[in-house]
Amino acid sequence: MDREPLFRRKTAIAYKTEEKTVVRGYDLSELAEEGYSFYDAMFILFQGRIPTASEEEMLKYEMGEFMEHSMSPSAASAISVIAGRPNLPTAVAASIMTFGGVHGPGAAHGYMMNKYIERAGKEGKTLDEMAKILVDEHLDAGEKVMGMGQPQHHAGDPRAEPTHLKQEELEVGGVYLEFQRAIEKHFHARRKREGKSYVGVNVVGAGNTALMDLGFSPNAGWCIGSLSRGYSCATHALYNMKKGHAWAASRREPMVQMLDLSMIKYIGPQDREVPSQEQRQEYSRTQKESGEYKKWVI
Repeated sequence: MDREPLFRRKTAIAYKTEEKTVVRGYDLSELAEEGYSFYDAMFILFQGRIPTASEEEMLKYEMGEFMEHSMSPSAASAISVIAGRPNLPTAVAASIMTFGGVHGPGAAHGYMMNKYIERAGKEGKTLDEMAKILVDEHLDAGEKVMGMGQPQHHAGDPRAEPTHLKQEELEVGGVYLEFQRAIEKHFHARRKREGKSYVGVNVVGAGNTALMDLGFSPNAGWCIGSLSRGYSCATHALYNMKKGHAWAASRREPMVQMLDLSMIKYIGPQDREVPSQEQRQEYSRTQKESGEYKKWVI
């Protein structure tokens, strides 16, 4: 009698042979040869489809703007953990583990939107009507409206509104953008009636809205955000591993408490203008020839 394998699972994601690796039915090498990007591969992994050019551009935009946020809890954690000199992935994992209800990507905003959009359908209400209900129910209960407010950007998260505008520009807006815009309208109106200060949408509110209009689930958006910020946290850790002191201690530095973020001083390149795509080739060539960039290579 043949025995059943000790380990048996099913997957709809990928398989490989000696000749190829296939993701959702597509040969990865063929995708690369045809010029499909990392962002196209993300769509294929999570949704099993090749995106339109506009959808790919929107994902690229969202992941790019979310990649870095300086001395956030995740970056600080990566720096602190690598000070003990564990293996590099340990510091990256520690940074991602800081993501929660008030920092980094998450699925709660998406779950909230899905719940109320579904409720609007059941109750026969418009998205605008349901957005007001959402705002009132949360604020009356003393709860935060997910996706609104950023503690370090008091005048509004500089990444958020441009994300909405990019969705509109690329014509990839949908029910989620319509609903998020309505939430923001009623949220601002209520705070104004109550004499409270302005609180804008944050990058999670805007970014998750874009991702969900692109077809990603709340949990998929959580994964994509963690991936984006993970790259950044890896560079914070790698920089300190190569350029800093173990245990972040030096006889040449004053003694500080490890969790005091004032100890982390930016010493990178000065602010630089971003070249246009038309200037890109010449800019890159000049930059390489000057060799100035080498001092920042990690």
